[in-house]
Amino acid sequence: MNDVITRDSLLSLEAYAKARPAMRTKVLEEKQLRRVFLGEHILLLFENELLIRYQIQEMLRVEKTYEEEGIQAELEAYNPLVSGGSNLKATMQIEYIDEVERARMLVKMKGIERRVWMSVAGFDPVFAIADEDMSRENDEKTAAVHFLRFAFSAPMIAALKDGKSLAVGVDHEDYHAAIGGLAEPVRLSLVADLK
Repeated sequence: MNDVITRDSLLSLEAYAKARPAMRTKVLEEKQLRRVFLGEHILLLFENELLIRYQIQEMLRVEKTYEEEGIQAELEAYNPLVSGGSNLKATMQIEYIDEVERARMLVKMKGIERRVWMSVAGFDPVFAIADEDMSRENDEKTAAVHFLRFAFSAPMIAALKDGKSLAVGVDHEDYHAAIGGLAEPVRLSLVADLK
């Protein structure tokens, strides 16, 4: 079951203004444990309840949203990014500083979002389920941002909780990168999402 963020669990704009500095510090620390770079040009940010809660609160603050309808719309948009307990969810960003190179590579990397994988030691890799809410590629190119879900079986989760390593990579004809085993603080942060 998801750690669903509810309307009642959100802070009012006034309460959030007071809590924001401490929450921001905690979020920045958490993000450091949940960022995984695949080569020079792909960043995976593994989302969790804290990061999504912060994103919702920030959107409500920036947009000065007080109305229930607007608050509910933010909850509906962001809650699907929170792990469901048997999966990990990540925002994938394809990053090229040069705009011309980025445009060229987004054409070459079409379909890359479905070639990102995670692997628990002793098990076959799990490939990402990408962009479940809407397609982010067209006939010509892929998008620079995708939302990925990695679904794990109960034996995989048990192995991770027992200390097995977790690898991650991407295997696309025009982009390859892999990390044989995530650093232990990163692995532990991700495993905490699994039930």
